[in-house]
Amino acid sequence: MTAIIGTVAIGLLAVIIGIINMTGNISTLHRYHRNRVSEADRKPFGRLVGIGTIVMGVSIIAFGGFQYAFEQTGRTAFTLIGTALMLVGIAVGLTISVIAMVKYNKGIF
Repeated sequence: MTAIIGTVAIGLLAVIIGIINMTGNISTLHRYHRNRVSEADRKPFGRLVGIGTIVMGVSIIAFGGFQYAFEQTGRTAFTLIGTALMLVGIAVGLTISVIAMVKYNKGIF
């Protein structure tokens, strides 16, 4: 149960950081991104990165929910579904964030 609480807490933290980024406040991102994104592009950049971060956070929270269902029922299908959902959510969220970095930073590094 402790692992599930930790997983959900990490997901919630990601969602909160995503919401902060969506407002145009990109202070949670690496200095490289803060320095390379123009003032005019901060809002759209933060919005895209925030959406990606929220997608990842929600998928991590969902994984925690499926793990809880597994612990209650013992059915491994919940673990498989939760894991697949989390992996897809992280892949989609990272893709959205990388697209934003390429568009507004001209690269990820």
